[in-house]
Amino acid sequence: MTPAHLPAALLARLARTRPDAACTTALRSGMHARRLLLLKSLLARLDRQRASGSPAARERFARHWRLLEYAERRDPAPVRDVLDYPLTGAWLAGALTAPEGPVLDRHLAYFGSIAATAALRAGCDLRVTLDAPAGLLSLPGIGALRCPSHRAELHARGRTVRITGGGPARALLLRSTGGRGRPAGGGPGWSGLRVLDGGNAVLDDLNPYRVPPRGIGAVAMHAADRATVAQEPWARRWRQALALIEGTDPGRAAEIRAMQRVLVPLAPVTTTAYDGRHPMSATLRSAPGGVLTSLPSGAAEFAEVLVHETHHTKMAALHERVPLYRPGGEGLHRVGWRPDPRPVAGVLQGAYAHLALTDLWRRAATGPGAPAAWRRRAGEQFAQHREEVAEALSILQESDELTNEGRQFTGGMKEHYASLGASPPAFE
Repeated sequence: MTPAHLPAALLARLARTRPDAACTTALRSGMHARRLLLLKSLLARLDRQRASGSPAARERFARHWRLLEYAERRDPAPVRDVLDYPLTGAWLAGALTAPEGPVLDRHLAYFGSIAATAALRAGCDLRVTLDAPAGLLSLPGIGALRCPSHRAELHARGRTVRITGGGPARALLLRSTGGRGRPAGGGPGWSGLRVLDGGNAVLDDLNPYRVPPRGIGAVAMHAADRATVAQEPWARRWRQALALIEGTDPGRAAEIRAMQRVLVPLAPVTTTAYDGRHPMSATLRSAPGGVLTSLPSGAAEFAEVLVHETHHTKMAALHERVPLYRPGGEGLHRVGWRPDPRPVAGVLQGAYAHLALTDLWRRAATGPGAPAAWRRRAGEQFAQHREEVAEALSILQESDELTNEGRQFTGGMKEHYASLGASPPAFE
């Protein structure tokens, strides 16, 4: 896409970090367009390399693609929902970069689960055999069935969905009236995803693409396993964090619900790398709309994670639509929130997220209905984040790696920063 696809007024409003329904709609539209473009890129790759790949794998992919097209003709809305699921993007990134051979074939096999899920959500009747790599059939956004046979038979007719995976593994799911909702049910070996309160997000501790194989961050944090992730306290802390944000800034809570689709629990690695008070969190560039985090110690810490990662999602979606910096920059810069020097892209990402937090803390510190502990924390955090953002904005303004739109965007960030005041808000 080119900058002309996003009006200058929306770019200016996005720079302020404030919730805006029109901006959210534009970003989600851009994310969907990007997802379709990458799917077409995968099709083009397979077409170019038709002679070098496994004929069986390519034919299987073609059958699943036809199933996806059939589902889209029947009901496009739930199909779009499945394609836009953040972890579908993580799968797509893996498939696009996988080398020819067995690795790519395994990625292509997973597309059957995506197509079948789209067909189920669209209300299609179908009977299909799916591969279950590593003995797990994962239906994105719905759940997973342990399959000893490494294959699964899925039969859907009317509201009933039956899945068998060898031995005692079987599931009986029911589709909602009209077919658009997530099928739900149970059975030996079946694990359903848990929907989080207050929106459309799910707690996904099953999807094989939820965390890159090498883990997240310098300490290589990996996904927490279902066996170690109880529904509580994750769901409770999610609910409490959103309630805290709602009481401070209702529009920001609504933005989080609109932008975030999945919460992925990360397993802590060591007591020195993770002390339980400062969660480690991330947003995958290939999977915007997903929050990957270790368990925050309380609602305030979780609220900070949600605001922070939502702005990483916004920035990722925006930069794909309107490039804000040029690729290949080699400059590294010190920032207050990281011990390691960061490229301009990292400075911009961090400054944007911390500006949003500074805005949140100001509102929390001055909000008459905010809990006293939340107000005290907000006043302290406001001072720290404001100083860090000031330093980062100075770096960005002096950089020659930003595009024209990037300079305009940074200017809008600076204007909003100035509007927040020069000192921590007073609180009792």
